[in-house]
Amino acid sequence: MKYFGEGLSEKHKELSKIIRRADQTAQAKELFLDIHAGLHLSEVSGVPHNEVDELLEDLAPEEYAIMPASKDETIAWVLWHVARIEDLTMNMLVAEQDQIFDEEWKKKLNVFITDTGNALTDDEIMELGHNMNVEELLRYRNDVGRRTREIVGGLAAEDMRRKVKPGDIERIRDCGGVTKQEDSVWLLDFWGKKDVAGLLLMPPTRHVMLHLNDCCKWKEVIRTRKRFWRLA
Repeated sequence: MKYFGEGLSEKHKELSKIIRRADQTAQAKELFLDIHAGLHLSEVSGVPHNEVDELLEDLAPEEYAIMPASKDETIAWVLWHVARIEDLTMNMLVAEQDQIFDEEWKKKLNVFITDTGNALTDDEIMELGHNMNVEELLRYRNDVGRRTREIVGGLAAEDMRRKVKPGDIERIRDCGGVTKQEDSVWLLDFWGKKDVAGLLLMPPTRHVMLHLNDCCKWKEVIRTRKRFWRLA
């Protein structure tokens, strides 16, 4: 069921058609930034009040760390997960520069991991959500979003077909962006097969759309049910 992102899937389909066409790079970048603006708080891009604002503006701190059903995660985990993946892929693979996340951010966020959280157990997901500084998490994600917009704004037509470099994949491994666990390390192979256009079409767009849809569904469940899989 659709809970989030009315019209974004259609825009994403159009983006996938034009993103590698050298004569439509300007249009593709504009469309990417339009989609991306709908996936972050409005303050990131300066757009009017949007669905992400509506999702997060009235969430109580404890609601970020509720796991509604056994197959679900938490809203805190999702925001961490999508922010870390966007940070790693856009900065280290697309821009070939350092990620935003560092030891200072780790302390401010009060987290025990540096990776994307793909391989966390339910207990670890709950620990992450209960201990994390949510205000800092939102600031971190905002910074990641702003940096992505700067990076995409500077891309040229020839960049779109540029392949991910093995050395940059190794930098993600070395900095702890993924772990050695099977549910985590597969990301390196997945990203390593992409070109820049392929990355733009997944981590900062399609991937986020799917996860924010989950968050909107979970918020509705949290507000309407009395029993959940995990509260602690």
